[in-house]
Amino acid sequence: MNIPDNLKYTNDHEWISIDGNVATIGITDYAQGELGDIVYVDIDADLTEIEKGQSVGTIEAVKTVSDLFGPLTGKVVEMNNALADSPELINTDPYGDGWMLKVEFTNASELDDLLDSAGYKNLLGQ
Repeated sequence: MNIPDNLKYTNDHEWISIDGNVATIGITDYAQGELGDIVYVDIDADLTEIEKGQSVGTIEAVKTVSDLFGPLTGKVVEMNNALADSPELINTDPYGDGWMLKVEFTNASELDDLLDSAGYKNLLGQ
């Protein structure tokens, strides 16, 4: 299982890459593996802001549907439109082409609540 050291993580199995005040958000390799084959990603195209802890959409797999939660509060600056036609990118490249949202975060102190790779591995019992 791939858990990159350069990312932050949530207890809900999302990863966050920080570049200045913009966070790129996706789900972890562990999460996509647990979900199985992802067939649909439902994030409202009109979504302009997210709040930490609030559901921002759903990820539908063959066996189940899972909520995607906002790990940070901020303004949505980009969505991965490629997921509409190719949701399987989350399975094949969860930390690359399978990203979901880019958010300009407004409260940097929320970063303190995120896990580093060691904390995420500990959460998974590794």
